[in-house]
Formats: sequence, C-alpha cells, structure tokens
Amino acid sequence: MNPLFQHQTWLKALLPVIQAARRYHDHEVRGLENIPDSTGATLVVNHSLATYDITLLVATLFIERGMAARTMIDRLFFKVPLVGDFMKNYFGAVQGCRETAEQLLRNKEVIAVAPGGMLEALRPSTERYQIRWERRLGFVHCAMKTQTPIILAACPKADELYDVFPLHLTSWFYKNYKVPVFLAGGRGMTPIPRPIKLVHYLSEPMLPPPWSDDEDQRNRDARAFHAKLVDRMNALMCEGIRDQRRTGKDFRRVKSVPA
Repeated sequence: MNPLFQHQTWLKALLPVIQAARRYHDHEVRGLENIPDSTGATLVVNHSLATYDITLLVATLFIERGMAARTMIDRLFFKVPLVGDFMKNYFGAVQGCRETAEQLLRNKEVIAVAPGGMLEALRPSTERYQIRWERRLGFVHCAMKTQTPIILAACPKADELYDVFPLHLTSWFYKNYKVPVFLAGGRGMTPIPRPIKLVHYLSEPMLPPPWSDDEDQRNRDARAFHAKLVDRMNALMCEGIRDQRRTGKDFRRVKSVPA
C-alpha cells in the first residue's frame, strides 16, 4: 500500500478521537490557507510537553484542506517497542532525518517538524512560551536545498496544558541520556490536560535563500534565515497570547464542551 494512502486511511480511523480532543480544547487554526497545495512545504511548530497539539493541527489540515502532512519525530520513539510503529502507521510519522525530509518535500508533501524537540518540550513552566531552536538548522537546510517554503505554526497556550516543574534530574537525564524524565501536573495536578482553548496561528509562507555551493556562504545564509524564523515565531507566540487574553479565551469549563 502506498505510504501516503495508508497514512490517510489510518488518520480517518482516528478522526473521532481527534475530533473529541479538538472539541475539548475548542481548537482553531488561523491562517490554514497559507499552506500551499502545489508544492512541498515545511510546517514548523513549537514543542509543548503535551505534544498532541501538533496532532490537532495536522488533523485540521487533513479535515479542512484534505492534506495529509507527515510528522518528523525523534528517533527515540522508534527505539521504544510498538511506539514507533504506532506513530508511523497511524499518524504517518517518519524518523527525523534530512534525507527523508528532502525526499518528501521534493514529492510535494507537507512535513511537520518541531525543531525544539525534547529540549523545548521539557522546559519548566517558568520558561513557557520560549522558543528553543538554538543550532537546530536541519529544517532550514532542507528548505534551502529543495527551495520550498516554511510556514510557522505557533500554539502558545499548549504550554499551559500542564505545569512543568523545574528539576535538576530533568536536565541531567536529558543531557546525559536524552531521556524525558520530568514532573508535571494538569487539571487538578492529574495527568489530564487542562481544558484550555488552543489556537494555532500560522505565518505567511517564508521562502528560504537559494542553496549555495559555497559551504561558508550556505551556512551564513542558513543562520540568517534561521534567526529570521525565530524572530517571526516569537512574534507569533506573543500575538497569540495577546489575542487570547484580549478575547478572554484563556480557559474554558469542561461542561461547556459540546457533546
């Protein structure tokens, strides 16, 4: 079976569960029309501890635009029995590497990446909303090499689904073993995420600089474009926070969620 068709088939099977999560969070995506359908594109997201907010975004793209984005995930998932296969079969996820990303982009597919990875996801709540993409240039090089656009997708309130407590143990395990060890609490300090309204704010398509055969020039261009992306993502995060505070849509009561 064609991998993309298989991905769409399993995604359809999971839609009832995903739709329930979308209702729980009254999930919205603003700027979905910014994702082109005639070329490959990279959808770049911030990484919350909950992570499933990315799934809500990908599902919305499928429901409203009929586009099945492929999520690039950490190779750690493929080392855990059953988890990697589940993510691959049900969500069309692939192990994050440049070669795979470039091939998908050349095939005019949309890929979703969270450059911050575990480093960003494990931030304590005292550092919520912060973008941690330092030296994460792989997605920029892929966009440059394939000359495909990047669309940023900020979901600031995803950082409020859980309180993440600062622990030296978290830093130690990440630094030495790249293993996510953390202490966090959601609704009533349980593992249940808070019923917070989630909104993804999408940027305009941002075109990368051309690929240069000169390595030094290429690296300078990549760093400059990366800095531009980080600045734009920070702006989107701030705009999103202001927007939800202005409209009073920070928290919702579970009893108001449609059946």
